[in-house]
Amino acid sequence: MFGLGWPEMTIIAVVALLLFGPKKIPELGAALGKTLRGFREELNKPELPAEKETDRDDRP
Repeated sequence: MFGLGWPEMTIIAVVALLLFGPKKIPELGAALGKTLRGFREELNKPELPAEKETDRDDRP
């Protein structure tokens, strides 16, 4: 994954644990999961036809 081996992943995990603490890590993971899920849903959503600018400009 991204050219990282187990030693690098372990160091990243330890640093994250020290920075955020054990109680905050699950919250950060959940927030990241929700963000990625929303991003994927937006990418897979079919594009809606754009409203014509001229139609709005003609209204009084």
